[in-house]
Formats: sequence, C-alpha cells, structure tokens
Amino acid sequence: MLQLHYREMGQGTPLVILHGLFGTLDNWQTLARRWAEAGHRVIVVDLRNHGRSPHTPEHSYELMSQDVLGLFDQLQLGPDTTLLGHSMGGKVAMRFALDHPDRLAKLVVVDIAPRLSDMNHQDDIITGLNSLPLATLQSRQEADTALAQYIPQPDVRQFLLKNLYRREDNTFAWRQNLEVLTAQMPAVGAEISSTQPFLKHALFIRGGRSNYISTEDKLYGIPALFPNSQVETIVDAGHWVHAEKPDEVFALVKAFIEQ
Repeated sequence: MLQLHYREMGQGTPLVILHGLFGTLDNWQTLARRWAEAGHRVIVVDLRNHGRSPHTPEHSYELMSQDVLGLFDQLQLGPDTTLLGHSMGGKVAMRFALDHPDRLAKLVVVDIAPRLSDMNHQDDIITGLNSLPLATLQSRQEADTALAQYIPQPDVRQFLLKNLYRREDNTFAWRQNLEVLTAQMPAVGAEISSTQPFLKHALFIRGGRSNYISTEDKLYGIPALFPNSQVETIVDAGHWVHAEKPDEVFALVKAFIEQ
C-alpha cells in the first residue's frame, strides 16, 4: 500500500476523484473546485505510477484499490463518501466499490466498462511516448512535433505532454512511470469482476462519441456488477467527457451525489 499524493478542497460530504491512464489530479482541478464551491469536501488523487505519487514495478487494480483504501484511512473518510473515477481510474473505483462497499455511499464511473480491453488502441500513444528523446529534447514544442507523427490529435498530445517536466539539470522527464505502464498495459485493460455485486447507487457517464461503454455493457456487463446503476450519455462528447463537456458532468454528478 502506497501513500498517494492528493489535493483537498472544500468542506461537506466527501467526493474522491481518480484520473485515467497517463493523467494526473490536475486533469480534474477545475471541476473539483466547482464541486467544492457547491458544498463538498473534494479530494483529487494521483494514482500510483502517475503524477507525484510513488513509482513502483507493480500496477494492478487490486493494488490500486488498496492504495485508495490507505488514503481513505489516512483521511478518515466515512461511509458517506462518493468515489468517482475516469477510464483507468473508473476501473480502480469499481474494484474499490466491489472490495469495500461499506466504505462508500455512491460510485461514479466516467466512460469505462468493467469488461476486458485489449488496449491495442493505446499502441500509437505508447510508441510515441517511448520514442521521445528526453535526453536531447530542447522544448515542449519539439516534443509536440515529434509526437505528432504518432498522435495526430492536438488535444490528446496536449493532455499527454502535461506529464513532461524539466528537472533541475534542465533535461526533460516524465511524471508518469512510462516504463512500467508500457510493460503493464495488459493489467490496465484487465476485466473487473466479482462474485458479489455492489448494491448501492452507481452512476455511469458515457461520451456519446466514445466506444468505451457499448450497448452490451449498458444492458448486461454493468448491471451484473452494479444492479442499482444508471448510465447517462453526454451527447457529442468523446472519451475525455469531463474536459469536453464540464458543465454537463458537473451537473450530473452534483445531482447524483445530492439526491
């Protein structure tokens, strides 16, 4: 169990937020602030091998669920807490809810289903990130140009390059543990399963232009593990629903927590 890096704001019923693959807690700062202003104690977290949390050779949903449990204990979070996760963080949140249902009031999962994913859709990103010559890199612009050969979408490149920082010797380095994440990609795609369903209320938010939650997931996969769940689609949003449609995500989550 690791001590995770986190940031806390606001007061009221707790909401813990977990980012996705290659993300950091910064991805959720703006929405976190809004929920805090709306009367909630909001904790945004860096998961292991991401952001400023520790780097380890192991990367699995069982371990990440334990990490989150450690944070719940450290912050003395009660059973009135809502846990929200996006993508990989959504799978961590599902694993945690199934492992420790008594620690949560509600669960929110953003654009991911519990099923197995082969992760082939990440191949270009992984190749692109690993191809960057960090030792000789001169600027972010140079990194962006190099990544563009593999990742044509400017917004995806911008998201990924948030992990790039300058060290004291002026060379660039990654905040995420790229070597381990590359090796552990099958673990990131792993299925979330359980013999016991999570019986409390769960909200799944999907992007209308995203294929991460299919009709089959909606009808069978999600209800099998989360029988008291609802799936809400935000039209015209892709996988990064919260970045593309923050107002809709803010309102959906606020209403769900407070109902």
